[in-house]
Amino acid sequence: MSHNSEEHFLDWVKDAHAMEKQAESMLEKMASRLEHYPDLKLRIEQHIVETLEHQTLVQSVIDRYSTSQSVLKDLAGKISAFGQSIGGVMVEDEVVKGAISGHVFEHLEIASYTSLIAAAQHLNDHESADIFSRIREQEIAMADWTLTHLPDVTEQYLIRSATPGVEAKK
Repeated sequence: MSHNSEEHFLDWVKDAHAMEKQAESMLEKMASRLEHYPDLKLRIEQHIVETLEHQTLVQSVIDRYSTSQSVLKDLAGKISAFGQSIGGVMVEDEVVKGAISGHVFEHLEIASYTSLIAAAQHLNDHESADIFSRIREQEIAMADWTLTHLPDVTEQYLIRSATPGVEAKK
């Protein structure tokens, strides 16, 4: 086992922790703004619970390696998520753009966990590989849900935006 491989792995695990913090922030901001899309809001709230679990699981891997999470990476993720949430406030079609962005972010998470699984297997760390596989399955389920429901969100938005006096944005 190469020390260099372990260092890369730990960097990537810390990146995953920061990514989950960013996901939490983005999801909470989106859920708090949704008023007219109850199915989307409910699924996002369910995924927030999963995301908090992901943070705990990823932290358990960091703890097993007796290292600390990257405070700077977590902070950078929160700043990025805040910027993304503020950007959404400015656009008329924030619900559609938010749903699209959410789908893209799920695929970033899927790719990240796929890489972490391979790295954990390379290091013969089966416990971490199992953790990352469980997380990836939940990310895949969320990505599938967002893709399946994106047409409905888009149609609801278009109907609401075409109706005088009805707010469609959120």
